[in-house]
Amino acid sequence: MKQFHLIKKYWIFAFAGFILILVLIIPLRLAIAYTYTPQPQAFFTLGGEPAREQFTAELAQWYPSLEIWVSSPPVPEKTRKTFQAVDIPNTQLHIDTRAIDTVTNFTSLVSDFKKLQLQHLYLITSDFHMPRAKAIATLVFGSRGIAFTPLSVPSDRPKETTLHIIRDIARSLLWIVTGRTGASFNPTID
Repeated sequence: MKQFHLIKKYWIFAFAGFILILVLIIPLRLAIAYTYTPQPQAFFTLGGEPAREQFTAELAQWYPSLEIWVSSPPVPEKTRKTFQAVDIPNTQLHIDTRAIDTVTNFTSLVSDFKKLQLQHLYLITSDFHMPRAKAIATLVFGSRGIAFTPLSVPSDRPKETTLHIIRDIARSLLWIVTGRTGASFNPTID
Protein backbone atom coordinates (compact mmCIF):
# COMPACT_ATOMS: atom_id res chain seq x y z
CA MET A 1 0.00 0.00 0.00
CA LYS A 2 2.80 2.43 0.89
CA GLN A 3 4.55 1.62 -2.40
CA PHE A 4 1.34 2.49 -4.31
CA HIS A 5 1.23 5.95 -2.67
CA LEU A 6 4.89 6.54 -3.60
CA ILE A 7 4.20 5.62 -7.22
CA LYS A 8 1.11 7.85 -7.23
CA LYS A 9 3.11 10.78 -5.81
CA TYR A 10 5.85 10.17 -8.37
CA TRP A 11 3.37 10.44 -11.27
CA ILE A 12 1.81 13.58 -9.81
CA PHE A 13 5.24 15.21 -9.47
CA ALA A 14 6.27 14.03 -12.92
CA PHE A 15 3.11 15.45 -14.48
CA ALA A 16 3.45 18.73 -12.57
CA GLY A 17 7.09 18.97 -13.70
CA PHE A 18 6.09 18.35 -17.31
CA ILE A 19 3.45 21.10 -17.19
CA LEU A 20 5.95 23.47 -15.56
CA ILE A 21 8.54 22.81 -18.26
CA LEU A 22 5.87 23.27 -20.94
CA VAL A 23 4.74 26.54 -19.40
CA LEU A 24 8.32 27.79 -19.34
CA ILE A 25 9.29 26.60 -22.83
CA ILE A 26 6.33 28.12 -24.70
CA PRO A 27 7.07 31.75 -23.74
CA LEU A 28 10.73 31.18 -24.60
CA ARG A 29 9.84 29.78 -28.04
CA LEU A 30 7.44 32.69 -28.64
CA ALA A 31 10.10 35.23 -27.63
CA ILE A 32 12.60 33.66 -30.02
CA ALA A 33 10.05 33.69 -32.86
CA TYR A 34 9.18 37.36 -32.24
CA THR A 35 12.89 38.25 -32.11
CA TYR A 36 13.81 36.51 -35.37
CA THR A 37 10.61 37.44 -37.19
CA PRO A 38 9.21 40.69 -35.80
CA GLN A 39 6.81 41.20 -38.73
CA PRO A 40 4.05 38.71 -39.61
CA GLN A 41 4.72 36.60 -42.68
CA ALA A 42 1.14 35.54 -43.50
CA PHE A 43 -2.52 35.93 -42.56
CA PHE A 44 -4.36 33.23 -40.61
CA THR A 45 -8.10 33.80 -40.47
CA LEU A 46 -10.46 31.63 -38.47
CA GLY A 47 -13.52 30.77 -40.53
CA GLY A 48 -16.97 31.13 -39.12
CA GLU A 49 -18.07 34.64 -40.01
CA PRO A 50 -17.87 36.37 -43.40
CA ALA A 51 -16.84 39.65 -41.71
CA ARG A 52 -13.51 38.04 -40.78
CA GLU A 53 -12.81 37.13 -44.38
CA GLN A 54 -13.85 40.58 -45.61
CA PHE A 55 -11.55 42.21 -43.04
CA THR A 56 -8.66 39.97 -44.12
CA ALA A 57 -9.29 40.68 -47.82
CA GLU A 58 -9.24 44.43 -47.23
CA LEU A 59 -6.09 44.22 -45.11
CA ALA A 60 -4.34 41.89 -47.56
CA GLN A 61 -4.54 44.55 -50.25
CA TRP A 62 -1.96 46.51 -48.23
CA TYR A 63 0.31 43.46 -47.89
CA PRO A 64 0.35 41.84 -51.34
CA SER A 65 3.36 39.65 -50.56
CA LEU A 66 1.67 37.84 -47.65
CA GLU A 67 -0.06 34.52 -48.19
CA ILE A 68 -3.55 34.08 -46.72
CA TRP A 69 -4.89 31.01 -44.93
CA VAL A 70 -8.56 30.74 -44.04
CA SER A 71 -9.42 27.82 -41.80
CA SER A 72 -12.76 26.11 -42.41
CA PRO A 73 -14.94 28.92 -43.70
CA PRO A 74 -18.66 28.04 -43.77
CA VAL A 75 -18.87 28.39 -47.58
CA PRO A 76 -15.42 28.12 -49.20
CA GLU A 77 -16.67 29.34 -52.59
CA LYS A 78 -18.04 32.54 -51.04
CA THR A 79 -14.67 33.00 -49.32
CA ARG A 80 -12.89 32.71 -52.66
CA LYS A 81 -15.27 35.30 -54.18
CA THR A 82 -14.66 37.70 -51.27
CA PHE A 83 -10.95 37.71 -52.05
CA GLN A 84 -11.43 37.78 -55.82
CA ALA A 85 -13.63 40.89 -55.42
CA VAL A 86 -10.59 42.83 -54.16
CA ASP A 87 -8.21 41.30 -56.72
CA ILE A 88 -6.42 38.87 -54.40
CA PRO A 89 -5.10 36.11 -56.69
CA ASN A 90 -6.19 32.54 -56.00
CA THR A 91 -2.53 31.57 -55.71
CA GLN A 92 -2.22 33.80 -52.62
CA LEU A 93 -5.32 32.33 -50.93
CA HIS A 94 -5.30 28.96 -49.15
CA ILE A 95 -8.58 27.58 -47.85
CA ASP A 96 -8.22 24.67 -45.46
CA THR A 97 -11.36 22.70 -44.56
CA ARG A 98 -9.94 20.15 -42.12
CA ALA A 99 -10.90 21.97 -38.91
CA ILE A 100 -14.14 21.16 -37.13
CA ASP A 101 -13.81 23.62 -34.23
CA THR A 102 -11.59 26.38 -32.87
CA VAL A 103 -8.84 24.13 -31.50
CA THR A 104 -8.56 22.19 -34.75
CA ASN A 105 -8.36 25.49 -36.68
CA PHE A 106 -4.89 25.70 -35.14
CA THR A 107 -3.84 22.05 -34.87
CA SER A 108 -4.78 21.17 -38.46
CA LEU A 109 -2.51 23.88 -39.92
CA VAL A 110 0.39 24.28 -37.48
CA SER A 111 2.48 21.57 -39.18
CA ASP A 112 1.89 23.18 -42.57
CA PHE A 113 3.06 26.53 -41.21
CA LYS A 114 6.20 24.89 -39.78
CA LYS A 115 6.98 23.21 -43.12
CA LEU A 116 6.67 26.59 -44.83
CA GLN A 117 8.98 28.05 -42.16
CA LEU A 118 6.41 30.61 -41.08
CA GLN A 119 7.36 31.95 -37.67
CA HIS A 120 4.92 34.84 -37.28
CA LEU A 121 1.30 35.14 -38.41
CA TYR A 122 -1.49 37.68 -38.23
CA LEU A 123 -4.28 35.95 -36.29
CA ILE A 124 -7.66 37.25 -37.40
CA THR A 125 -10.97 36.47 -35.73
CA SER A 126 -13.95 38.30 -34.22
CA ASP A 127 -13.45 40.37 -31.07
CA PHE A 128 -15.75 38.14 -28.98
CA HIS A 129 -13.71 35.10 -30.03
CA MET A 130 -10.21 36.55 -29.71
CA PRO A 131 -9.50 35.70 -26.02
CA ARG A 132 -10.06 31.99 -26.71
CA ALA A 133 -8.17 32.12 -30.01
CA LYS A 134 -5.18 33.81 -28.31
CA ALA A 135 -5.14 31.19 -25.54
CA ILE A 136 -5.14 28.36 -28.09
CA ALA A 137 -2.58 30.10 -30.32
CA THR A 138 -0.26 30.66 -27.37
CA LEU A 139 -0.22 26.94 -26.62
CA VAL A 140 -0.48 25.34 -30.08
CA PHE A 141 1.57 27.86 -32.08
CA GLY A 142 3.84 28.65 -29.15
CA SER A 143 4.69 24.97 -28.68
CA ARG A 144 5.95 24.99 -32.28
CA GLY A 145 7.76 28.33 -32.10
CA ILE A 146 5.23 30.31 -34.14
CA ALA A 147 4.44 33.84 -32.96
CA PHE A 148 1.21 35.65 -33.75
CA THR A 149 -0.16 39.17 -33.87
CA PRO A 150 -3.89 39.25 -33.08
CA LEU A 151 -6.22 41.44 -35.12
CA SER A 152 -9.83 41.56 -33.94
CA VAL A 153 -12.82 42.08 -36.20
CA PRO A 154 -15.53 44.12 -34.43
CA SER A 155 -18.83 42.38 -33.72
CA ASP A 156 -21.87 42.89 -31.53
CA ARG A 157 -21.68 39.49 -29.85
CA PRO A 158 -20.83 39.07 -26.15
CA LYS A 159 -17.40 37.69 -25.20
CA GLU A 160 -17.16 33.94 -24.82
CA THR A 161 -17.30 32.42 -21.37
CA THR A 162 -14.26 31.59 -19.29
CA LEU A 163 -15.44 27.96 -19.37
CA HIS A 164 -15.02 27.87 -23.18
CA ILE A 165 -11.51 29.25 -22.85
CA ILE A 166 -10.49 26.83 -20.08
CA ARG A 167 -11.96 23.88 -22.01
CA ASP A 168 -9.94 24.76 -25.09
CA ILE A 169 -6.78 25.38 -23.09
CA ALA A 170 -7.16 21.83 -21.75
CA ARG A 171 -7.78 20.49 -25.26
CA SER A 172 -4.71 22.35 -26.54
CA LEU A 173 -2.58 20.85 -23.78
CA LEU A 174 -4.02 17.42 -24.62
CA TRP A 175 -2.98 17.96 -28.24
CA ILE A 176 0.55 18.99 -27.23
CA VAL A 177 0.92 15.82 -25.13
CA THR A 178 -0.94 13.28 -27.29
CA GLY A 179 -1.43 14.79 -30.74
CA ARG A 180 -5.20 14.52 -30.26
CA THR A 181 -7.60 17.38 -29.52
CA GLY A 182 -10.45 15.46 -27.95
CA ALA A 183 -12.85 16.82 -30.59
CA SER A 184 -14.14 13.34 -31.33
CA PHE A 185 -15.54 13.04 -27.81
CA ASN A 186 -18.07 15.82 -28.32
CA PRO A 187 -19.44 16.55 -31.79
CA THR A 188 -20.95 19.85 -30.57
CA ILE A 189 -17.61 21.46 -29.62
CA ASP A 190 -17.20 24.84 -31.28
